[in-house]
Amino acid sequence: MASAGAPAAAVPTLAPPLEQLRHLARELRLLLPGVRVGEARETSKEFNRETFWSRLNEAAVKVSGEATTLTEVFSRLPLPSPQETQRFCEQVHAAIQAIIAIYYSLPKDQGITLRKLVRSATVDIVDGMAQLVEVLFITPAQSPENNDLISCNNVWVACQQVPRIPRDNKAAALLMLTKSVDFVKDAHEEMERAVEEYDPYCGLLNDTEEDNSDNYGDEGDDVLGCPNNRDLYWSEEDQELITPCLALVRASKAGLKKIRILVAENGKKDQVAQLDDIVDISDEISPSVDDLALSIYPPMCHLTVRINSAKLVSVLKKALEITKASHVNPQPEDSWIPLLVNAVDHCMNRIKELTQSELEL
Repeated sequence: MASAGAPAAAVPTLAPPLEQLRHLARELRLLLPGVRVGEARETSKEFNRETFWSRLNEAAVKVSGEATTLTEVFSRLPLPSPQETQRFCEQVHAAIQAIIAIYYSLPKDQGITLRKLVRSATVDIVDGMAQLVEVLFITPAQSPENNDLISCNNVWVACQQVPRIPRDNKAAALLMLTKSVDFVKDAHEEMERAVEEYDPYCGLLNDTEEDNSDNYGDEGDDVLGCPNNRDLYWSEEDQELITPCLALVRASKAGLKKIRILVAENGKKDQVAQLDDIVDISDEISPSVDDLALSIYPPMCHLTVRINSAKLVSVLKKALEITKASHVNPQPEDSWIPLLVNAVDHCMNRIKELTQSELEL
């Protein structure tokens, strides 16, 4: 038995509430790199899809609730005590760790495309919670800035998106293919509008010239930073080159639409690897279309247009090749793929003809 004169055990001193929030935000940020590159955890248990989605939804609701509680207690004065703050921080950290662990439990054999969507949702939740905690310790409680920042926070939105995640790899593949089709469609429409308007910088040029004419008189066109006409208009050669470029983008859009239809009609949920391959290569089409679309704006560099066109053709033909060899195309002799490849080759050959002089310089 300890003597009456023995000193009492030292009680650890807790950091002030805002300092604890700062530490929590730092810990949440440290979790993000691992989630972004995290592999599925090996387990001997058989994967149960219904159980997984039920747990993930419940975890998202839990995180949302913890975010609400934390916001309520730190958006008003007086702030909670250090002991209460410790409990709140531990609950937030535990909720975030739980949803990360559930994401890690999704096996690769359920599909890489599906895992990417779940990973993205998990990253958004962790990042949103870290942002919320940062707002709470940086911005004074009850201030208008505090309320505005909290109302715009992403953690609640991210948690609400979890029930909307596709439940299998085929549905995930269709979602990603639909996004690719929409991106390419938007790029194509933007290119067509630019061609119809002929001068995509007309409004900008007129405003600049009016401002410069007020200050410099007739010397406005030579002001530093104001491009000359050659930088603002397409030459006849440029316009001729745009035609096969537009046709190439149209072919890309048509190919993606057809691939999406084949996956929707013939895709099998258990053929996850083939669906992943189709999505992976199809994801490369939209960025390639964007590169080509940007390169047609004046001042146009014909060599850059040729390079970007060749890159798009390569990616598109690879996507068609992978799709043709997969289970989603039950009739490999179907004529639409060879026809589309021929159309793509025709566009590329025309682009090569029109840009040949650039190679000879």
